[in-house]
Amino acid sequence: MLLLHGYPLSGELFSRNRDALAAAGYRVITIDHRGYGKSVAPAGAPGDLATYAADALGVMDQLGVPKAIIGGMSMGGPIAFEMWRTAPERFTGLILINTIANPAGIVEQNIWKGMAQKASTFGPQSLAPELLKDMLTGMTRMNRPGDAAFLTGIVKQASVAGDVAGAAVLATRPDSIPTLKTITVPTLIIEGVEDTVYPPEFSMKMMQNITGSKLVLIPGAAHAAIYEKADAANRAIIDWGRANNVR
Repeated sequence: MLLLHGYPLSGELFSRNRDALAAAGYRVITIDHRGYGKSVAPAGAPGDLATYAADALGVMDQLGVPKAIIGGMSMGGPIAFEMWRTAPERFTGLILINTIANPAGIVEQNIWKGMAQKASTFGPQSLAPELLKDMLTGMTRMNRPGDAAFLTGIVKQASVAGDVAGAAVLATRPDSIPTLKTITVPTLIIEGVEDTVYPPEFSMKMMQNITGSKLVLIPGAAHAAIYEKADAANRAIIDWGRANNVR
C-alpha cells in the first residue's frame, strides 16, 4: 500500500496509520514528495503533477513493487489520478482521502497562489496558521494541542520550492472527473465530515462516478481526517480491503 501525502505535509501524515495497516498484513510505503519532509526539491524545476506521479511510480520500481493499493490525501489525490492515467496496471486498489477530482475554480486557484507567495516571502512556517484551521477541527485544536503541534512541525519541514510547486499543482490540476469513469479497481473514499477544504459533496460526486466505490464519512474530522481520526480511518481501510479481498 503506497500512501501519498497532501500539501504541504510529508509521509509522517500517516504516522498513525502505518503500524495498524501493517498489522493487518499490508506492506505500507509512505514517501515525501520532492521538497517536503526529508526529500529535496531540485533547484529551478521542483516538479509538476506528472513529475510527482513519476516519482511515486519510480519509488515502486525501486522497491520492486509491481502493483499496490495506491492512496492519496488531498494533493495526493490528483497525483494518484495522474498515476492511473499513466499506469493503471500498477493499481490493485485506490484510496481517495479528503481529496477532489474537480479542477480548481478561480477562487481556489488564487488561494494556492497566495500560499506560494506567502511561503516565498515569509518562509514555509508561515503557512501553518493558514492551514491548521482546516486540517483539524476546532475541538481537536483546543483539546489535543499536540496534534496541531505535530502537523505544524511537518509544515515547517517543507522547502519554499516544494511549497511553490505544490501550490501550482493544486491550482492547475486537470479535471479528473472523466478519469473517475475509467477506474476499474476497488476504490475507497474517506472523507472528514467537517472538511472545509474539499467538503463531503466532492467525495459524494467521486463515489457517484466510480463504479462500485465505497464512501466512508468520518464524523468529528476535518481535512486531515486520516491523522485526526486515525482509528476510524484505519478501520475503514482494513474493512474495505477484507471485503474486496484487496492486498
